[in-house]
Amino acid sequence: MWPQRAGGISGVLRSVILVALGTALLTMSAKVNLPLPYVPMTLQTLVVLVIGAAYGWRLGSVTVMAYLAEGALGLPVFAGPAGGLAPLLGPAGYLFGFVAAAFATGWLSERGWDRSVAWLFLAMGLGHVLILAAGFTWLAFGMKLGVEKAWLVGIAPFLAASLIKNALGAALVPSIRRVLDRRG
Repeated sequence: MWPQRAGGISGVLRSVILVALGTALLTMSAKVNLPLPYVPMTLQTLVVLVIGAAYGWRLGSVTVMAYLAEGALGLPVFAGPAGGLAPLLGPAGYLFGFVAAAFATGWLSERGWDRSVAWLFLAMGLGHVLILAAGFTWLAFGMKLGVEKAWLVGIAPFLAASLIKNALGAALVPSIRRVLDRRG
């Protein structure tokens, strides 16, 4: 994985810069959204999966956790106008699913799934399944919407977009890596 080449102080500095870049991209992707009744459709899942695939499971997971911490501290990084704990107590399953998705996508990428667009598409698909499952569980049982309504508002509207984001992410990661490897 390209972020892990440098060691020592330069490796730590590079990791800090990548985490800051990742959280900034997640914030921007949250602001590009289509408001829906319970959960807005954003570009966050695409960015989470690209971060996981490009950064690997360790740095990818840390980046997503840093993003959640920024929001919990009150920074307006989430899709809504407010930061703080309120967004983490609403349909937060998706947000917590981001960590699992970055972990899984990064772990699979480190095992060679990023060397093929088809395999990376599948890895990102697994990431989307983890995000949607976490969101569905929170809506159905945490917010007590029930299984049918949670499916209708929390899964069905996102299926086609997830496939498009998987394809876009699987095509982007190799290009991103090539650009960064030339400069690294």
